[in-house]
Amino acid sequence: MEGRNQTHVTEFILLGLSDQGALQSLLFWLFLSLYLVTFTGNLFMILAIITDSCLHMPMYFFLSNLSFSDICFTSTTIPKMLLNIQTQSRGISYKGCLSQMYFFMLFAGIDNLLLTVMAYDRFVAICHPLRYMVIMNPKFCGILLLGSWLLSVLVSLLHDLLILRLSFCADLEILHFFCELKQVIQLACSDTFLSDPMIYLADGPLCVVPLTGILLSFSKIVTSILTISSASGNIQHFSMCGSHLSVVSLFCNIGLGVSWY
Repeated sequence: MEGRNQTHVTEFILLGLSDQGALQSLLFWLFLSLYLVTFTGNLFMILAIITDSCLHMPMYFFLSNLSFSDICFTSTTIPKMLLNIQTQSRGISYKGCLSQMYFFMLFAGIDNLLLTVMAYDRFVAICHPLRYMVIMNPKFCGILLLGSWLLSVLVSLLHDLLILRLSFCADLEILHFFCELKQVIQLACSDTFLSDPMIYLADGPLCVVPLTGILLSFSKIVTSILTISSASGNIQHFSMCGSHLSVVSLFCNIGLGVSWY
C-alpha cells in the first residue's frame, strides 16, 4: 500500500448530508436560500461601507474585509454542494478537493484572524479612546490585514502540502458535503503519524492564538467599561461587545460542529 502514490487518485466521493431524494430537494432550496442571503447581505455591506464616507473608519474597514471573506468562504463549498445535488453527482476531482480544502481553510483562517483584529480595535476604541486614531492609523490597519492574509495563506498551504505527501487507496468516500481536512486524512492508506501533529501545530496560530487574543481583549474591555460612571455609556459599550462576541461564538460553534460531523 505504501508504494501506491496519491497521483493515481482521480476522484473523491462526497456523501453529503443525506441520500434521500425528498430530503435532498429540501436541502438544496434551504442551502441555496441561505447562500443567496449571505452573499447579497455581505455584498450590500461592502457597497455601503465603500460608498458612505462616514463609514471610512478602521472598524468598518475590517468589517468590509470580513464580509468579503465570508462571501469567499461560503462560495468554496456551497455551490459545489448545490451542483452535486442538482446533477445527482457526488464526485469531486483530486485537484478540486485539494483546492477546496485550501480555500476553505484560507478564508476560515482570515475570518478568525479578522475577528481577533476587530476585538483589538474595540479594545483600543474603548480603553484608549483619545489615542484611537493615532494607534489605528491606516498604515497599521493595512499591516494587520496583510498579516492576517499572509498567516492564513501559509497555514493553508502547509495543510495542503501535508495532504500531498499522503497516499490514498480504495474507499475514497468522504462523510461530508465538502472536502473536510480530517475526513480526507482518515482515507489515507499511508502513515499519517507526521501529518496529525503538524496539522495541530499549524492550527494553533489560526485557532488558539486568535481565541486567546479575543478573550484577553474583551476581558480588558469589560474591566474598562465597569469603571465608566455613565449608565448609558455602559449599555452602549456592552451592546457593541455583545454583538461581536455573538459573532465569535457563532463562528466557533459552527467550526466545532463541522469538525465533529
